[in-house]
Amino acid sequence: MDSQATASSAAEDGDASTPYDLLLSCPLGLSPSQVSADFDGSHDRIPHPDIDLENSITEIWDQRVHKNASLYNGTKFRYAGFITHKEGSESGKISWVSLRLGLTDYRTFVGTNLNPLWERFLVPSQEDTIRCQHTSSPLGNGAIVETSDNKILVLRRSNNVGEFPGHFVFPGGHPEPQEIGIACHQPGKSLRESEMLNKRVSEEMFDSIVREVIEEIGVPDSSLSNPLFIGVSRRKMNVRPAAFFFMTCTLQSDEIQKCYSSAQDGFESTQLHEVTLIELENLASKMPGCHQGGLALYKLMLEAGKDAR
Repeated sequence: MDSQATASSAAEDGDASTPYDLLLSCPLGLSPSQVSADFDGSHDRIPHPDIDLENSITEIWDQRVHKNASLYNGTKFRYAGFITHKEGSESGKISWVSLRLGLTDYRTFVGTNLNPLWERFLVPSQEDTIRCQHTSSPLGNGAIVETSDNKILVLRRSNNVGEFPGHFVFPGGHPEPQEIGIACHQPGKSLRESEMLNKRVSEEMFDSIVREVIEEIGVPDSSLSNPLFIGVSRRKMNVRPAAFFFMTCTLQSDEIQKCYSSAQDGFESTQLHEVTLIELENLASKMPGCHQGGLALYKLMLEAGKDAR
């Protein structure tokens, strides 16, 4: 078993010129049976010892709410690293991943990761869990969806969204604790209860990305393949992590456009684009860093597929 909290090789880690780091790459893709969750209060954020910096979380949130009274402080899963198991000492192929997850909320995300002083929340350390122990770091998600006519789906974000308005993104959002009845940690659970809870959390990792694609693109569930987990990317600015998945859609581009016109969460974006890989690479500079990392994970998956043939 190999415990990993940071990217451990040049192949996984974004270089100095990239706006992202690849914290975990699973280029062969992992199914739900190969991804588990370690959901525990020990993976929650640790308050910063600087009282003034810690108090700035509330101050920034109050300022945001004053400008936009509709802001909702939803609960999120906090990313705190992972453990992997690899097949054989020579192949190095990851066969199983356990994601370490705690709880956080949108208010703390706004007050730490999105704080103008966000870098002050970081701890000088080579160990990733220590470096980011004072940040909210909610785990986002994104899907690379291939159509039946070999295009990739990309959304242009609305100008009304909070983060990266007008940028290109893969469909996605967040796994949601409330979807599986989690509002807070419940200490004192039996081993059996903890195992069942971890199972529900790991299922939500996969269920949530299917849900996001359906809600944002409008395609029916029956048109989508089962998602494969391909890794975790994090943008360097604000240290914002996101899990990425790969799936295919049996519909062609023109059919998907018709679905998009009535998508439930269509207000979050202004346009749906179906692009080739080359076109996607040309759009990359207009994507948030973590989504550029998602593209890098997808390309590693494509390379692994060529090597396997």
